[in-house]
Amino acid sequence: MKRQWACAGLVFALLARQSPAQEAGTSTNDIKALLQRIQELEQKVRVLEQNQKPVPDTNAAAREEKIQALDQQVRILQRNRELDQEAAEAKAKEFPRISLGADGFVFRSADTNFGVQLGGVLQVDSRSFFEDHGIVGNDGLLLRRARPILAGTVYRDFDFLFVPDFGTGNNGGSASTPTIFDAYINYRYRPELQLRGGKFKSPVGLEQLQADRDIMFNERALPTDLVPNRDVGFALWGELFGGVASYSVGIYNGDGDARNSNNSDFEDDKAFEARVFFQPFKNSGIAPVEKLGFGLGGSYESMQGTNTTGLPNTTGASLPGYATVGQQQFFAYNPAGATVVADGQHWRLSPQGYWYYGPFGLLAEYVISNQRVTRSGTNAQPAVNLNNTAWQVAGSWVVTGEDAVYGTLTPRHPFNLTSGDWGAWQLVARYSELDIDSDAFPLFSNPQTSASRAQECSIGVNWYLNRNVMLKTSFAHTWFKGGGNGSATSAPGNVSSQAENVLFTRFQLAF
Repeated sequence: MKRQWACAGLVFALLARQSPAQEAGTSTNDIKALLQRIQELEQKVRVLEQNQKPVPDTNAAAREEKIQALDQQVRILQRNRELDQEAAEAKAKEFPRISLGADGFVFRSADTNFGVQLGGVLQVDSRSFFEDHGIVGNDGLLLRRARPILAGTVYRDFDFLFVPDFGTGNNGGSASTPTIFDAYINYRYRPELQLRGGKFKSPVGLEQLQADRDIMFNERALPTDLVPNRDVGFALWGELFGGVASYSVGIYNGDGDARNSNNSDFEDDKAFEARVFFQPFKNSGIAPVEKLGFGLGGSYESMQGTNTTGLPNTTGASLPGYATVGQQQFFAYNPAGATVVADGQHWRLSPQGYWYYGPFGLLAEYVISNQRVTRSGTNAQPAVNLNNTAWQVAGSWVVTGEDAVYGTLTPRHPFNLTSGDWGAWQLVARYSELDIDSDAFPLFSNPQTSASRAQECSIGVNWYLNRNVMLKTSFAHTWFKGGGNGSATSAPGNVSSQAENVLFTRFQLAF
Protein backbone atom coordinates (compact mmCIF):
# COMPACT_ATOMS: atom_id res chain seq x y z
CA MET A 1 0.00 0.00 0.00
CA LYS A 2 2.84 2.36 0.82
CA ARG A 3 4.53 1.47 -2.42
CA GLN A 4 1.39 2.32 -4.49
CA TRP A 5 1.03 5.68 -2.78
CA ALA A 6 4.66 6.39 -3.60
CA CYS A 7 4.16 5.68 -7.31
CA ALA A 8 1.02 7.78 -7.45
CA GLY A 9 2.91 10.59 -5.84
CA LEU A 10 5.60 10.31 -8.48
CA VAL A 11 3.04 10.52 -11.29
CA PHE A 12 1.48 13.64 -9.86
CA ALA A 13 4.88 15.18 -9.45
CA LEU A 14 5.74 14.60 -13.09
CA LEU A 15 2.42 15.96 -14.23
CA ALA A 16 2.82 19.02 -12.07
CA ARG A 17 6.11 19.93 -13.78
CA GLN A 18 4.55 20.12 -17.27
CA SER A 19 3.30 23.40 -18.71
CA PRO A 20 -0.34 23.78 -19.76
CA ALA A 21 0.66 23.49 -23.43
CA GLN A 22 2.58 20.34 -22.81
CA GLU A 23 -0.30 18.97 -20.74
CA ALA A 24 -2.71 19.52 -23.58
CA GLY A 25 -0.40 17.79 -26.00
CA THR A 26 0.19 14.72 -23.95
CA SER A 27 -0.96 11.71 -25.87
CA THR A 28 -2.56 8.58 -24.67
CA ASN A 29 0.51 6.59 -25.65
CA ASP A 30 2.72 8.68 -23.39
CA ILE A 31 0.48 8.00 -20.43
CA LYS A 32 0.49 4.33 -21.11
CA ALA A 33 4.26 4.32 -21.35
CA LEU A 34 4.52 6.13 -18.05
CA LEU A 35 2.20 3.68 -16.28
CA GLN A 36 4.24 0.82 -17.72
CA ARG A 37 7.34 2.37 -16.31
CA ILE A 38 5.72 2.63 -12.87
CA GLN A 39 4.70 -0.99 -12.93
CA GLU A 40 8.26 -2.01 -13.75
CA LEU A 41 9.56 0.01 -10.85
CA GLU A 42 7.04 -1.61 -8.52
CA GLN A 43 8.14 -5.02 -9.69
CA LYS A 44 11.76 -4.24 -8.98
CA VAL A 45 10.85 -3.00 -5.51
CA ARG A 46 9.00 -6.25 -4.77
CA VAL A 47 11.95 -8.32 -5.91
CA LEU A 48 14.32 -6.32 -3.76
CA GLU A 49 12.04 -6.70 -0.73
CA GLN A 50 11.76 -10.44 -1.25
CA ASN A 51 15.50 -10.90 -1.68
CA GLN A 52 16.34 -8.85 1.44
CA LYS A 53 17.25 -11.17 4.39
CA PRO A 54 17.39 -10.20 8.11
CA VAL A 55 20.90 -9.73 9.55
CA PRO A 56 21.44 -12.36 12.27
CA ASP A 57 22.25 -11.03 15.86
CA THR A 58 25.45 -12.95 16.55
CA ASN A 59 25.98 -11.25 20.05
CA ALA A 60 22.65 -12.29 21.67
CA ALA A 61 23.90 -15.61 22.99
CA ALA A 62 27.05 -14.02 24.40
CA ARG A 63 25.06 -11.31 26.09
CA GLU A 64 22.68 -13.84 27.66
CA GLU A 65 25.58 -15.91 28.91
CA LYS A 66 27.20 -12.85 30.47
CA ILE A 67 23.94 -11.83 32.19
CA GLN A 68 23.57 -15.27 33.72
CA ALA A 69 27.17 -15.22 34.92
CA LEU A 70 26.67 -11.82 36.57
CA ASP A 71 23.44 -12.98 38.21
CA GLN A 72 25.24 -16.00 39.62
CA GLN A 73 27.99 -13.80 41.05
CA VAL A 74 25.39 -11.55 42.71
CA ARG A 75 23.71 -14.58 44.29
CA ILE A 76 27.04 -15.83 45.57
CA LEU A 77 27.89 -12.43 47.11
CA GLN A 78 24.48 -12.22 48.78
CA ARG A 79 24.87 -15.67 50.28
CA ASN A 80 28.39 -14.90 51.49
CA ARG A 81 27.04 -11.79 53.19
CA GLU A 82 24.32 -13.83 54.89
CA LEU A 83 26.91 -16.34 56.07
CA ASP A 84 29.11 -13.53 57.43
CA GLN A 85 26.15 -12.03 59.31
CA GLU A 86 25.22 -15.41 60.77
CA ALA A 87 28.84 -16.00 61.83
CA ALA A 88 29.03 -12.52 63.41
CA GLU A 89 25.80 -13.07 65.32
CA ALA A 90 26.98 -16.46 66.52
CA LYS A 91 30.31 -14.96 67.58
CA ALA A 92 28.59 -12.09 69.39
CA LYS A 93 26.61 -14.56 71.47
CA GLU A 94 29.87 -15.89 72.86
CA PHE A 95 31.03 -12.49 74.20
CA PRO A 96 29.92 -10.80 77.46
CA ARG A 97 27.53 -7.84 77.24
CA ILE A 98 28.51 -4.48 78.66
CA SER A 99 26.14 -1.57 79.09
CA LEU A 100 26.21 1.82 80.75
CA GLY A 101 23.06 3.75 81.64
CA ALA A 102 20.96 5.34 84.34
CA ASP A 103 21.03 2.08 86.31
CA GLY A 104 24.83 1.99 86.49
CA PHE A 105 27.51 -0.16 84.88
CA VAL A 106 26.21 -3.60 83.92
CA PHE A 107 28.29 -6.59 82.83
CA ARG A 108 26.50 -9.77 81.72
CA SER A 109 27.56 -13.07 80.26
CA ALA A 110 26.34 -13.94 76.76
CA ASP A 111 23.63 -16.22 78.17
CA THR A 112 22.72 -13.63 80.88
CA ASN A 113 23.15 -16.29 83.58
CA PHE A 114 25.97 -14.29 85.16
CA GLY A 115 26.01 -10.55 85.71
CA VAL A 116 27.43 -7.73 87.80
CA GLN A 117 26.01 -4.25 88.28
CA LEU A 118 27.99 -1.38 89.78
CA GLY A 119 26.13 1.56 91.29
CA GLY A 120 26.31 3.98 94.14
CA VAL A 121 24.63 6.60 96.32
CA LEU A 122 26.31 9.86 97.33
CA GLN A 123 24.44 12.40 99.47
CA VAL A 124 26.01 15.73 100.43
CA ASP A 125 23.86 17.39 103.11
CA SER A 126 23.67 20.54 105.13
CA ARG A 127 21.84 21.12 108.43
CA SER A 128 21.20 24.60 109.77
CA PHE A 129 19.53 24.89 113.20
CA PHE A 130 17.75 28.00 114.42
CA GLU A 131 17.35 29.11 118.06
CA ASP A 132 19.02 25.98 119.45
CA HIS A 133 20.53 27.85 122.44
CA GLY A 134 24.06 27.38 121.16
CA ILE A 135 24.20 23.58 120.98
CA VAL A 136 27.67 22.95 119.57
CA GLY A 137 28.17 20.76 116.51
CA ASN A 138 24.65 20.91 115.11
CA ASP A 139 25.17 23.10 112.08
CA GLY A 140 27.37 21.78 109.35
CA LEU A 141 27.95 20.03 106.06
CA LEU A 142 28.24 16.28 105.93
CA LEU A 143 28.50 13.27 103.67
CA ARG A 144 25.27 11.70 104.86
CA ARG A 145 25.68 8.60 102.73
CA ALA A 146 28.57 7.44 100.55
CA ARG A 147 27.73 3.94 99.40
CA PRO A 148 29.23 1.95 96.53
CA ILE A 149 26.77 -0.74 95.45
CA LEU A 150 27.76 -4.12 94.02
CA ALA A 151 24.89 -6.30 92.84
CA GLY A 152 24.81 -9.30 90.57
CA THR A 153 23.64 -12.76 89.57
CA VAL A 154 25.39 -16.13 89.35
CA TYR A 155 24.01 -19.25 87.70
CA ARG A 156 20.81 -17.42 86.71
CA ASP A 157 18.88 -17.91 89.96
CA PHE A 158 21.27 -16.63 92.64
CA ASP A 159 21.41 -12.89 93.27
CA PHE A 160 23.70 -11.00 95.63
CA LEU A 161 24.04 -7.48 97.00
CA PHE A 162 26.90 -5.83 98.87
CA VAL A 163 26.60 -2.23 100.15
CA PRO A 164 29.12 -0.67 102.54
CA ASP A 165 28.68 2.90 103.79
CA PHE A 166 31.45 5.42 104.32
CA GLY A 167 29.19 8.37 105.11
CA THR A 168 28.85 10.43 108.25
CA GLY A 169 26.21 9.16 110.62
CA ASN A 170 25.77 5.78 108.91
CA ASN A 171 24.30 4.46 112.14
CA GLY A 172 22.17 7.54 112.64
CA GLY A 173 24.72 9.24 114.86
CA SER A 174 27.79 11.29 114.13
CA ALA A 175 30.41 8.56 113.75
CA SER A 176 31.94 7.93 110.37
CA THR A 177 33.22 4.36 110.87
CA PRO A 178 32.66 2.33 107.68
CA THR A 179 29.71 0.00 108.08
CA ILE A 180 28.27 -2.86 106.05
CA PHE A 181 24.64 -2.04 105.37
CA ASP A 182 23.61 -4.81 103.00
CA ALA A 183 25.32 -8.13 102.29
CA TYR A 184 23.08 -10.99 101.23
CA ILE A 185 22.48 -13.87 98.84
CA ASN A 186 19.05 -14.45 97.33
CA TYR A 187 17.79 -17.59 95.62
CA ARG A 188 14.99 -17.00 93.07
CA TYR A 189 13.17 -20.26 92.53
CA ARG A 190 10.17 -18.31 91.27
CA PRO A 191 8.98 -14.73 91.85
CA GLU A 192 6.52 -16.21 94.33
CA LEU A 193 9.15 -18.19 96.26
CA GLN A 194 12.57 -16.78 97.14
CA LEU A 195 15.03 -17.31 99.96
CA ARG A 196 17.34 -14.56 101.21
CA GLY A 197 20.18 -14.89 103.70
CA GLY A 198 22.58 -12.29 105.07
CA LYS A 199 22.19 -8.72 106.25
CA PHE A 200 19.31 -6.66 104.86
CA LYS A 201 16.39 -4.44 105.85
CA SER A 202 13.91 -5.82 108.36
CA PRO A 203 10.39 -6.07 106.86
CA VAL A 204 8.52 -3.87 109.34
CA GLY A 205 8.38 -0.12 108.61
CA LEU A 206 6.99 1.26 105.35
CA GLU A 207 9.22 4.33 105.03
CA GLN A 208 12.19 2.34 106.32
CA LEU A 209 11.77 -0.10 103.42
CA GLN A 210 11.82 2.78 100.93
CA ALA A 211 15.26 3.13 99.34
CA ASP A 212 17.43 5.90 100.82
CA ARG A 213 17.68 7.57 97.40
CA ASP A 214 13.88 7.80 97.13
CA ILE A 215 12.72 9.19 100.48
CA MET A 216 10.91 12.53 100.21
CA PHE A 217 12.88 14.32 102.97
CA ASN A 218 16.50 14.21 104.07
CA GLU A 219 15.57 12.16 107.12
CA ARG A 220 12.77 9.70 107.74
CA ALA A 221 9.86 10.55 110.03
CA LEU A 222 9.51 9.72 113.73
CA PRO A 223 7.86 6.26 113.25
CA THR A 224 11.18 5.00 111.87
CA ASP A 225 12.58 5.47 115.41
CA LEU A 226 10.51 2.46 116.50
CA VAL A 227 11.37 -0.08 113.80
CA PRO A 228 14.59 -2.05 113.25
CA ASN A 229 16.93 -0.97 110.48
CA ARG A 230 19.02 -3.82 109.04
CA ASP A 231 19.56 -7.21 110.65
CA VAL A 232 21.25 -10.53 109.95
CA GLY A 233 18.92 -13.41 109.21
CA PHE A 234 17.06 -15.59 106.73
CA ALA A 235 13.79 -14.66 105.04
CA LEU A 236 11.35 -16.51 102.83
CA TRP A 237 9.62 -14.01 100.58
CA GLY A 238 7.95 -13.47 97.23
CA GLU A 239 5.43 -11.65 95.06
CA LEU A 240 2.10 -13.24 94.18
CA PHE A 241 -0.26 -12.69 91.25
CA GLY A 242 2.08 -10.35 89.40
CA GLY A 243 2.77 -8.16 92.43
CA VAL A 244 -0.82 -7.89 93.66
CA ALA A 245 0.35 -9.38 96.95
CA SER A 246 3.76 -9.79 98.56
CA TYR A 247 5.00 -11.42 101.74
CA SER A 248 8.14 -11.84 103.83
CA VAL A 249 8.66 -14.02 106.87
CA GLY A 250 12.00 -14.67 108.52
CA ILE A 251 14.19 -15.29 111.52
CA TYR A 252 16.78 -12.69 112.57
CA ASN A 253 19.27 -11.97 115.32
CA GLY A 254 17.05 -9.18 116.60
CA ASP A 255 17.67 -5.44 116.91
CA GLY A 256 16.71 -2.60 119.15
CA ASP A 257 14.57 0.20 117.74
CA ALA A 258 16.26 2.08 114.86
CA ARG A 259 19.41 -0.02 115.18
CA ASN A 260 21.60 -1.37 112.42
CA SER A 261 22.96 -4.82 113.31
CA ASN A 262 26.70 -5.09 113.94
CA ASN A 263 26.78 -8.37 111.92
CA SER A 264 26.75 -10.65 114.98
CA ASP A 265 24.23 -11.48 117.68
CA PHE A 266 24.27 -10.08 121.21
CA GLU A 267 22.03 -12.72 122.80
CA ASP A 268 20.82 -16.30 122.34
CA ASP A 269 17.15 -15.69 121.46
CA LYS A 270 16.10 -14.84 117.93
CA ALA A 271 13.56 -12.45 116.42
CA PHE A 272 10.69 -13.40 114.12
CA GLU A 273 9.69 -10.73 111.63
CA ALA A 274 7.04 -10.72 108.91
CA ARG A 275 5.15 -8.46 106.53
CA VAL A 276 2.28 -8.76 104.07
CA PHE A 277 1.42 -6.08 101.56
CA PHE A 278 -1.37 -5.82 99.00
CA GLN A 279 -1.88 -3.80 95.84
CA PRO A 280 -5.28 -5.22 94.84
CA PHE A 281 -5.77 -3.00 91.78
CA LYS A 282 -2.20 -3.07 90.46
CA ASN A 283 -3.06 -4.84 87.20
CA SER A 284 -6.64 -3.62 86.90
CA GLY A 285 -6.01 -0.65 84.61
CA ILE A 286 -8.19 1.52 86.89
CA ALA A 287 -5.91 4.54 87.17
CA PRO A 288 -7.28 6.15 90.37
CA VAL A 289 -6.60 3.03 92.48
CA GLU A 290 -3.93 1.23 90.48
CA LYS A 291 -1.18 2.44 92.84
CA LEU A 292 -3.07 1.87 96.09
CA GLY A 293 -1.20 -0.34 98.55
CA PHE A 294 -1.65 -1.35 102.17
CA GLY A 295 -0.22 -3.94 104.53
CA LEU A 296 0.96 -4.95 107.96
CA GLY A 297 4.47 -5.50 109.31
CA GLY A 298 5.52 -6.84 112.65
CA SER A 299 8.18 -8.53 114.76
CA TYR A 300 8.52 -10.54 117.98
CA GLU A 301 11.56 -11.39 120.08
CA SER A 302 12.49 -12.22 123.62
CA MET A 303 15.65 -10.58 124.93
CA GLN A 304 17.98 -11.50 127.74
CA GLY A 305 18.38 -8.78 130.34
CA THR A 306 22.15 -8.58 130.17
CA ASN A 307 22.81 -5.71 127.74
CA THR A 308 21.56 -2.40 126.38
CA THR A 309 21.86 -3.36 122.69
CA GLY A 310 18.26 -4.48 122.67
CA LEU A 311 17.17 -0.93 123.51
CA PRO A 312 16.82 1.91 120.97
CA ASN A 313 19.81 3.33 119.12
CA THR A 314 22.06 5.95 120.72
CA THR A 315 21.47 8.48 117.93
CA GLY A 316 22.62 11.94 118.93
CA ALA A 317 23.84 10.94 122.41
CA SER A 318 25.64 8.22 124.39
CA LEU A 319 22.60 6.46 125.92
CA PRO A 320 19.81 4.48 124.22
CA GLY A 321 16.88 6.69 123.21
CA TYR A 322 14.92 8.33 120.42
CA ALA A 323 15.96 11.17 118.12
CA THR A 324 14.31 13.94 116.13
CA VAL A 325 14.46 14.27 112.34
CA GLY A 326 17.42 16.58 112.99
CA GLN A 327 19.16 13.57 114.57
CA GLN A 328 19.12 15.11 118.07
CA GLN A 329 18.12 12.86 120.95
CA PHE A 330 15.05 14.08 122.85
CA PHE A 331 14.49 10.96 125.01
CA ALA A 332 16.94 8.63 126.75
CA TYR A 333 16.85 5.77 129.22
CA ASN A 334 18.88 7.69 131.77
CA PRO A 335 17.82 7.24 135.45
CA ALA A 336 20.45 8.59 137.81
CA GLY A 337 22.82 5.94 139.18
CA ALA A 338 21.10 3.06 137.33
CA THR A 339 21.29 1.18 134.06
CA VAL A 340 18.25 0.27 131.97
CA VAL A 341 18.38 -2.93 129.91
CA ALA A 342 16.04 -4.88 127.67
CA ASP A 343 14.55 -7.77 129.61
CA GLY A 344 12.04 -10.08 127.98
CA GLN A 345 9.63 -9.75 125.12
CA HIS A 346 9.68 -7.03 122.51
CA TRP A 347 7.06 -6.89 119.79
CA ARG A 348 6.19 -4.40 117.08
CA LEU A 349 3.17 -3.89 114.87
CA SER A 350 2.91 -1.50 111.94
CA PRO A 351 -0.20 -1.03 109.79
CA GLN A 352 0.82 0.96 106.71
CA GLY A 353 -0.22 2.10 103.26
CA TYR A 354 0.27 4.46 100.35
CA TRP A 355 -1.70 5.84 97.42
CA TYR A 356 -0.35 7.42 94.24
CA TYR A 357 -2.47 8.87 91.48
CA GLY A 358 -0.93 10.92 88.73
CA PRO A 359 1.36 13.57 90.27
CA PHE A 360 -0.10 13.15 93.78
CA GLY A 361 1.13 10.79 96.47
CA LEU A 362 0.17 9.93 100.04
CA LEU A 363 2.04 7.74 102.55
CA ALA A 364 0.92 6.81 106.07
CA GLU A 365 2.04 4.40 108.77
CA TYR A 366 1.53 3.67 112.45
CA VAL A 367 3.98 1.80 114.68
CA ILE A 368 3.68 0.23 118.12
CA SER A 369 6.87 -0.85 119.86
CA ASN A 370 6.09 -2.73 123.05
CA GLN A 371 9.22 -3.55 125.03
CA ARG A 372 9.91 -5.03 128.43
CA VAL A 373 12.69 -3.23 130.29
CA THR A 374 14.25 -3.34 133.73
CA ARG A 375 16.85 -1.39 135.70
CA SER A 376 19.79 -2.45 137.76
CA GLY A 377 22.11 -0.63 140.14
CA THR A 378 20.74 2.04 142.46
CA ASN A 379 17.15 1.36 143.47
CA ALA A 380 16.70 -1.64 141.16
CA GLN A 381 13.18 -2.04 139.81
CA PRO A 382 11.18 -4.97 138.45
CA ALA A 383 10.62 -5.19 134.68
CA VAL A 384 7.75 -3.32 133.03
CA ASN A 385 6.32 -3.28 129.51
CA LEU A 386 6.59 0.10 127.77
CA ASN A 387 4.23 0.72 124.89
CA ASN A 388 5.72 3.45 122.66
CA THR A 389 3.82 4.56 119.57
CA ALA A 390 4.40 6.76 116.52
CA TRP A 391 2.64 7.67 113.31
CA GLN A 392 3.02 9.86 110.24
CA VAL A 393 1.19 11.17 107.19
CA ALA A 394 3.20 12.50 104.24
CA GLY A 395 1.95 13.98 100.97
CA SER A 396 3.61 14.95 97.70
CA TRP A 397 2.73 16.75 94.45
CA VAL A 398 4.90 16.62 91.33
CA VAL A 399 4.31 20.12 89.98
CA THR A 400 5.70 19.30 86.53
CA GLY A 401 3.17 16.52 86.01
CA GLU A 402 5.21 13.32 86.26
CA ASP A 403 3.65 10.38 88.08
CA ALA A 404 4.41 10.19 91.79
CA VAL A 405 5.82 6.81 92.86
CA TYR A 406 6.97 4.93 95.95
CA GLY A 407 10.25 4.25 94.12
CA THR A 408 12.48 6.42 91.92
CA LEU A 409 10.86 9.41 90.23
CA THR A 410 12.00 9.90 86.62
CA PRO A 411 11.65 13.37 85.02
CA ARG A 412 9.84 13.49 81.69
CA HIS A 413 12.33 16.09 80.43
CA PRO A 414 15.77 15.81 82.13
CA PHE A 415 17.52 19.07 82.99
CA ASN A 416 19.24 20.63 79.97
CA LEU A 417 19.89 24.35 79.69
CA THR A 418 20.49 24.15 75.95
CA SER A 419 17.04 22.77 75.21
CA GLY A 420 15.33 24.66 78.04
CA ASP A 421 14.32 21.54 80.01
CA TRP A 422 14.23 21.79 83.80
CA GLY A 423 13.63 18.25 85.07
CA ALA A 424 10.88 17.53 87.61
CA TRP A 425 9.79 19.57 90.64
CA GLN A 426 8.01 18.13 93.65
CA LEU A 427 6.40 19.74 96.71
CA VAL A 428 6.29 17.63 99.89
CA ALA A 429 4.74 17.99 103.33
CA ARG A 430 4.66 15.75 106.42
CA TYR A 431 3.40 15.46 109.96
CA SER A 432 4.60 12.84 112.47
CA GLU A 433 4.72 12.27 116.20
CA LEU A 434 6.17 9.83 118.72
CA ASP A 435 4.72 9.15 122.18
CA ILE A 436 6.66 7.57 125.04
CA ASP A 437 4.77 5.35 127.49
CA SER A 438 4.14 7.29 130.70
CA ASP A 439 5.40 4.29 132.69
CA ALA A 440 8.91 5.15 131.50
CA PHE A 441 8.96 8.11 133.92
CA PRO A 442 10.59 8.56 136.35
CA LEU A 443 12.03 5.09 137.02
CA PHE A 444 13.53 4.48 133.58
CA SER A 445 13.92 8.00 132.23
CA ASN A 446 14.40 11.39 133.83
CA PRO A 447 11.31 13.55 133.13
CA GLN A 448 13.40 16.67 133.75
CA THR A 449 15.52 16.02 130.69
CA SER A 450 13.64 13.54 128.43
CA ALA A 451 10.49 14.55 126.58
CA SER A 452 7.51 12.24 126.60
CA ARG A 453 6.33 13.33 123.17
CA ALA A 454 7.78 14.79 119.98
CA GLN A 455 5.65 16.26 117.19
CA GLU A 456 7.14 17.20 113.84
CA CYS A 457 5.93 18.95 110.72
CA SER A 458 8.02 19.48 107.60
CA ILE A 459 7.68 21.06 104.19
CA GLY A 460 10.08 20.88 101.28
CA VAL A 461 10.88 21.17 97.58
CA ASN A 462 12.63 18.45 95.59
CA TRP A 463 14.23 19.11 92.22
CA TYR A 464 14.92 16.01 90.13
CA LEU A 465 17.38 17.14 87.47
CA ASN A 466 17.32 13.66 85.95
CA ARG A 467 16.92 10.10 87.10
CA ASN A 468 20.30 10.12 88.82
CA VAL A 469 20.82 13.64 90.20
CA MET A 470 18.58 15.63 92.50
CA LEU A 471 18.57 18.65 94.81
CA LYS A 472 16.24 18.95 97.78
CA THR A 473 15.58 21.40 100.55
CA SER A 474 13.17 21.25 103.47
CA PHE A 475 12.36 22.86 106.78
CA ALA A 476 11.34 20.85 109.85
CA HIS A 477 9.78 22.14 113.06
CA THR A 478 9.63 19.77 116.07
CA TRP A 479 8.18 20.57 119.46
CA PHE A 480 8.15 18.53 122.67
CA LYS A 481 6.08 17.66 125.68
CA GLY A 482 8.02 17.20 128.92
CA GLY A 483 11.73 17.49 129.50
CA GLY A 484 13.05 20.96 128.92
CA ASN A 485 15.68 21.34 131.64
CA GLY A 486 17.33 24.54 130.48
CA SER A 487 20.46 23.93 132.58
CA ALA A 488 21.32 20.65 130.82
CA THR A 489 24.45 20.73 128.71
CA SER A 490 23.93 17.51 126.79
CA ALA A 491 21.16 15.57 125.10
CA PRO A 492 18.37 14.98 125.73
CA GLY A 493 18.01 17.87 128.21
CA ASN A 494 19.44 20.63 126.03
CA VAL A 495 17.44 19.38 123.03
CA SER A 496 14.00 19.14 124.64
CA SER A 497 14.33 22.56 126.29
CA GLN A 498 13.27 24.33 123.07
CA ALA A 499 11.62 23.48 119.78
CA GLU A 500 13.85 22.18 117.02
CA ASN A 501 13.93 24.23 113.83
CA VAL A 502 16.23 22.96 111.13
CA LEU A 503 16.78 23.69 107.44
CA PHE A 504 18.01 20.74 105.36
CA THR A 505 19.56 20.68 101.91
CA ARG A 506 20.86 17.74 99.86
CA PHE A 507 22.76 17.24 96.62
CA GLN A 508 22.40 13.60 95.59
CA LEU A 509 23.88 11.30 92.98
CA ALA A 510 22.37 7.81 92.75
CA PHE A 511 22.70 5.20 90.04
